[in-house]
Amino acid sequence: MIGYLVLLQKPETCELSAQQGQDLQIQDIQIGDGQPLVVVAGMCVIESEDLLLETGRRLKQSCAEAGLPLVLKASFDKANRTSHDSFRGPGLDRGLEVLANVKAELALPVTTDVHLPDQAEAVAEVADLLQVPAFLCRQTDLLLACAQTQRPVNVKKGQFMAPWDMRHVVEKLRTAGCEHIMLTERGVSFGYNRLVADIAGLSEMRNLGVPVCFDATHSVQRPAAGAGVSGGDASAAPALARAAVAAGVDAVFFECHPCPGEALSDAQTALNLEVVGGMLEQLSRIDALLWGR
Repeated sequence: MIGYLVLLQKPETCELSAQQGQDLQIQDIQIGDGQPLVVVAGMCVIESEDLLLETGRRLKQSCAEAGLPLVLKASFDKANRTSHDSFRGPGLDRGLEVLANVKAELALPVTTDVHLPDQAEAVAEVADLLQVPAFLCRQTDLLLACAQTQRPVNVKKGQFMAPWDMRHVVEKLRTAGCEHIMLTERGVSFGYNRLVADIAGLSEMRNLGVPVCFDATHSVQRPAAGAGVSGGDASAAPALARAAVAAGVDAVFFECHPCPGEALSDAQTALNLEVVGGMLEQLSRIDALLWGR
């Protein structure tokens, strides 16, 4: 049984508004209603500086060819791995050093996960966008710490949460002074080891007045369904990304790797860099058609 579904939205709730939400600014990239689609992509976890550089260079070229801005992503620590002996990454200090080096080398904004409140300040010194993992999206102290850095914050919606319940997350961030917020859909639990990609939910979250991103690769994940790791089907990610862009999302998120089968995290769902360029060209055309560009 395939572990993903698409829930179709009623036509009357699918309307796009050019004045619906508050834009988010990351360096010179603007994310929001009517702005060009933004790509947030990279490796699941930092495996080495050289590999992240290679991934970033190839992503930058593919995004440039598609006419889409890029925010490079990689995690310094995967604190929610299925097994205790799974690779987690280089850790905070070395991970931020790698991100800073790659950021400078490629002249790209970067983003990474923040797992603990006391990490936020250090991460904000390097990352242009702080990312709160889905499992931690209700952790008030973490949200407040991220907000107080004055960096833009992207919160992934928990697999256990309804789209409209993310209003409380937005309120927490705004209360702490965060003016640049994005929410990311990454699938919702649908029985054991299954996720659903709810396309209708994307519009529900956009109605909260903040930009919305769709995580294409985690939405095809089968959590903890492998032998001590998560499974999934990366081949389904481009189709879900196309559906999400057609529904009007402001950004797309995906993880990729030069050799996905050798990836140290999320090997079953990471996209091969060879297919990324073609997918981005399709997404760019859909986005341009939708917004009349």
